[in-house]
Amino acid sequence: MKVVFRTDASVQIGTGHVMRCLTLADELSRQGHDCCFVCRRHQGNLGDLITSKGHGLTLLPACTPKEPRIDKYSSDNYELWLGVTWQEDANQTHDAIAPRQPDWLVVDHYALDAQWERALANAVGNIMVVDDLANRPHECALLLDQNLGRISSDYDGLLPAGCQRLIGPRYALLRPEFAELREQSLKRREQPKLKRILISLGGVDRTNVTGQVIDALSKSTLRPGIELDIIMGAAAPWLDEVRQQAARLPFRAKVSVNVKDMAKRMSLADLSIGAAGGTSWERCCLGLPAVLVILAENQVAGAKALEQSGAALTIGNPEQVGTMLPSLLGSFEGSWLKRMGEAAADITDGNGVFRAVQAMSAAGRRI
Repeated sequence: MKVVFRTDASVQIGTGHVMRCLTLADELSRQGHDCCFVCRRHQGNLGDLITSKGHGLTLLPACTPKEPRIDKYSSDNYELWLGVTWQEDANQTHDAIAPRQPDWLVVDHYALDAQWERALANAVGNIMVVDDLANRPHECALLLDQNLGRISSDYDGLLPAGCQRLIGPRYALLRPEFAELREQSLKRREQPKLKRILISLGGVDRTNVTGQVIDALSKSTLRPGIELDIIMGAAAPWLDEVRQQAARLPFRAKVSVNVKDMAKRMSLADLSIGAAGGTSWERCCLGLPAVLVILAENQVAGAKALEQSGAALTIGNPEQVGTMLPSLLGSFEGSWLKRMGEAAADITDGNGVFRAVQAMSAAGRRI
């Protein structure tokens, strides 16, 4: 199959959409399929990462929209994420992919919906949508929503009659190394103790929530022997400041950038402090308990579902980190960690990407 992905990363959007599409593209390529990406040349795009993995890439022209306002939360005005009108984006994408005659176009972008998808329909065999919101219509043969608490009927009235729905963390798009390390990670948690904390607030963290977490930890009652594993992206605007903060902490702390061994780091951690986004399913696969900081409105439902499942505790917004985090950490004795880890591990086994590829192959044969 020839598969084209239309997705974006930027300082405003973050990196999650491209990263999960890369997971799917890597598995498709491993199985012999041809993958390429169409992304806009936003500040913070991941074009270099895409090409480093051997995938084709077309970068659409950069746009010059009004500079997005840096709010306490990520902007949920998704139309701004595109940078141009949907019609202009559709025309540019059509020109980029039509010569390839792809079998599949995979769309992972909150700014795009059925009207954009219909404009591309004559240039592709089938369309697959990766979504989290269930808030707009789509014109597609396959839809994947990996979120806990989502049910198929949430998309009633938003999809064509024949669209196949892949719903829930069973289909979470995780790289194979998470499933490979699952057994080892779960075994290590049979008698857990809080020794190592993984901190990861997304690939960009444009409002420096990482810095707020570190500041709160510096004022907590954590034992001096605690180790902090702090993960950031190279495009994070507060990276230097975070490194300086970490150097002043009373316990061991290391800041790592653009890590390629996240599964191993999660398997070695006893607790994670992170964003309530796509990395939640990585943590769950490895049975890693979490304190989740909600950074955007679209993370609220998933974070609430994770808390209700017993896999995580939540902090409602970054303003509450300083007051809530120290008291939450006081709860994490061994029994708490064990119960949360078991609840997390029940949510996903990490094999969603294989199921997604299987569904694409089967749907392609039917259509």
